[in-house]
Amino acid sequence: MGKYETKTKETDNSVIEFIESVDNPKKREDAYKLLKIFEETTGYEAKMWGPSIIGFGSYHYKYDTGHEGDAPLAGFSPRKAKISLYFSPTLPNREEILSRFGKHTTGKACVYINKLADVDEDVMRELIVRDMEYVQKIYPTN
Repeated sequence: MGKYETKTKETDNSVIEFIESVDNPKKREDAYKLLKIFEETTGYEAKMWGPSIIGFGSYHYKYDTGHEGDAPLAGFSPRKAKISLYFSPTLPNREEILSRFGKHTTGKACVYINKLADVDEDVMRELIVRDMEYVQKIYPTN
């Protein structure tokens, strides 16, 4: 059995071009605001991961199953229906922090928002910082 290939890899595609390709003008505006928030909060430059995820920093993970790969430390994607924000599903106090976040829904590893105006920007920064620290603790850089 071959090694599982991760679909989401860092690419050299332009983040700005990707944001410019977002149809909805309001969502495009939010994507630029998120870009600024994530860059300021993470201290990393934005990179495209796969065709539609804007990621910041990276880490290498390895599961007990032997599956391993690289993933962004923080990221978001301005998708058609909603904006996806990527935060660890196992982040300690995730529910408590999200209870202060504003209007959102959650998936397994995603937190979905309709628009930036629905959520608290300070809580978003807190989520980004805590999640990055958490992921770096679980998967320290060798």
